[in-house]
Amino acid sequence: MSTAGISANKLELLQIAKAVADEKSIDKEIVLGAIEEAIQKAAGHRYGAELDIRAKLDPVTGEQSLRRVVTVVEDEELENDATQTNLATAKLDHPEAEIGYEISTPLPPLEFGRVQAQMSKQIIMGKIRDAERARQYAEFKDRVGEIINGIVKRVEYGHIIVDLGRAEGVIRRDQALPRENVKGGDRIRSYIMDVREEPRGSQIFLSRAHPQFMAQLFAQEVPEVYEGIIQIVAVARDPGSRAKIAVHSNDGSIDPVGACVGMRGSRVQAVVNELQGERIDIIPFTEDAATFIVNALQPAEVAKVVIDEANDRIEVVVPDEQLSLAIGRRGQNVRLASQLSGWAIDILTEEQESERRQAEFKERSELFMTGLDVDEMIAQLLVSEGFETMEEVGYVALEDLTSIEGFDDETATELQTRAREYLERIAKEQDAARIEAGVVDEVLEIEGVTLPMTVEFGKHEVKTVEDVAGLVPDDLRGYYEMKGDEKIHEPGILEGFKLSEEDATMLIMQARVKAGWIDASALEPDVEEEVEAEDGEAAPAELTAADVFQS
Repeated sequence: MSTAGISANKLELLQIAKAVADEKSIDKEIVLGAIEEAIQKAAGHRYGAELDIRAKLDPVTGEQSLRRVVTVVEDEELENDATQTNLATAKLDHPEAEIGYEISTPLPPLEFGRVQAQMSKQIIMGKIRDAERARQYAEFKDRVGEIINGIVKRVEYGHIIVDLGRAEGVIRRDQALPRENVKGGDRIRSYIMDVREEPRGSQIFLSRAHPQFMAQLFAQEVPEVYEGIIQIVAVARDPGSRAKIAVHSNDGSIDPVGACVGMRGSRVQAVVNELQGERIDIIPFTEDAATFIVNALQPAEVAKVVIDEANDRIEVVVPDEQLSLAIGRRGQNVRLASQLSGWAIDILTEEQESERRQAEFKERSELFMTGLDVDEMIAQLLVSEGFETMEEVGYVALEDLTSIEGFDDETATELQTRAREYLERIAKEQDAARIEAGVVDEVLEIEGVTLPMTVEFGKHEVKTVEDVAGLVPDDLRGYYEMKGDEKIHEPGILEGFKLSEEDATMLIMQARVKAGWIDASALEPDVEEEVEAEDGEAAPAELTAADVFQS
């Protein structure tokens, strides 16, 4: 059919549908489908909403057709006379009819009034908005983690609305740079942090404060980062103020820090300018935690580092005059170093460490003086030789004591006797405390549980084997959680016992065996895996907290 035979109105409808589809970057078929739905709605108001009316718009000629449809169903399924009929009635006019057959009857063309036109417009615009949101989500959902350019559309209560071309994104107030003044029409770069489908449509969340925004900026400015020669291992930011970035080179001939700084600082300065003057410390990454943290605390000088791997904590000793520099303004330097390394960092001056060592020396000396009933000189001699607990004195090999200058066999034997008597007395007191707290005897039978542990269990209302079995490793060891920018420590029931995560996991698993929740065989390594390990084909499976407590 030639276009000469098509009315201007019909051609105009198709042209409008095409123009809308092109403008909104959506499929023309979606726009035509929305128009058909609008016609059906309007026809429902004209002929009866209870009818099954279907509209069809020819995508070539623009011809519209309306038909009423009645479906043939079983007698017992007949519920609505307006849209259904039984087989006997249908066969009167349609001998070929069978169950499921649709009887289609043409309806007169629809005359659109003002109300029908307004309603149709709302339906069409709603469908177009839904399609546009779906298109935006499909286009941006795989771009999370990229940097995108846009134009500031407006600023509402600190939230920046950004025009991204075919979509809109928002930089929420907490994801914008503090004290950065932007206004409508400004060009802005931001990081696509998240894309979500929400009831009101897809939402594109942007950020200029996200640590990865800085990482992506370096990837744009430093070719070696973009090519993967230099790896950005970690980023910690106090947006708009200061940041630390850890870098590592996969090519020994390339200095990662120098490459990121650039000639006369040109590369890092380009990132600093984009981030409104945010100061950036570029740190060389190393697998050695102590060295890495020393570097991360720059520009402060570090005198000594002590690592507590069991609790993911590290103690850093600095000269007295370096304390304020190591901590930084409002704790900024040590906080960023902690975020960068993943370790909790305690800063001490040399004087504070000396005072603490003296306090520990005095505390241990007093323990030995009281428990062993010896004078201060002997107690201090034991501490100086490295003895820390009464158990060490009571059960160490006798020659370890006689090797101390001035200690003969008789003295060493007497010290061990007194130490064991002290430990027995303390054990009786602890057992009495356990019984008074209501901790049952069976808890002591759990492999890995000691009498002092049961006293702590009693203080925390853990009284039965089932109570222990219901715990998780963090309940025993303690854990850290972020509250705002601060890392808060939540103490564990057995934190003073310095259990590793593996030890805490196994203790709880033994309790579950004792409680009958699991079979003891679940704790045994797979025999086949052991054989494979011996053959060098595979390593035996290890029981980890993640495996056990995943759910």
